[in-house]
Amino acid sequence: MNNISAIFKRELRAYFSTPVAYVFIVIFLFLTGIFTFYIGGFYESNQADLTPFFSFHPWLYLFLIPAISMRLWSEERKTGTIELLMTLPVSLAEAVVGKYLAAWCFTAIALALTFPIWITVNYLGEPDNTVIFVSYIGSLLMAGGFLAIGSCISALTKNQVIAFVVSVVICFAFILSGFPLVLDFFSSWAPQPILDAISSFSFLSHFNSIMKGVIDIRDIIFFASLISLWLYLNTLAIDSNKAR
Repeated sequence: MNNISAIFKRELRAYFSTPVAYVFIVIFLFLTGIFTFYIGGFYESNQADLTPFFSFHPWLYLFLIPAISMRLWSEERKTGTIELLMTLPVSLAEAVVGKYLAAWCFTAIALALTFPIWITVNYLGEPDNTVIFVSYIGSLLMAGGFLAIGSCISALTKNQVIAFVVSVVICFAFILSGFPLVLDFFSSWAPQPILDAISSFSFLSHFNSIMKGVIDIRDIIFFASLISLWLYLNTLAIDSNKAR
């Protein structure tokens, strides 16, 4: 745990040592405001809830999270500092988890800075704050899923642009897996159990369930399993490249 903590602090400090972190946060806050109040029709809905705010999170994360994760390992491989990292008395798994948690914490900070929107909805009405709080948790879990995928892809290439594009494509597939368009494509030849399995991988279906204010253990297991799997693949990818 001490090694993970050391890497976590090192990586989190690195985020705020450059203007990139602040630019990302500003862009994230700006886009959430635009999507909530203008595109989402927050005022027109005449409802004291943050559904317009949370409903756009999957699409925001689709591009913003890969932008965070693309440098996690690609930059290390490009500059050669990954060899230095591997010489430290730190296991590969600890390095992967430490860097991942730092990126996830940075995402959590950006998400927490949207609290003025929560204050606004309470000023304008009487929302169910429990539902909003649970939705924040669901949003953070979903961001963690996107981030684990992006971290793994980043470990496979030195090129950050390639890492970004591939991460977006894979995350987009996880979003679309529950859409009728995708399910209709498989329904002509695949049995129902396979259709249910494909649908269960959709980020949207799990996040929409949490947005109702109920944390289902199945949704927690889904995101926890997804994160664990991709971090494990992340470790294998680095170990494979190290052996070459």
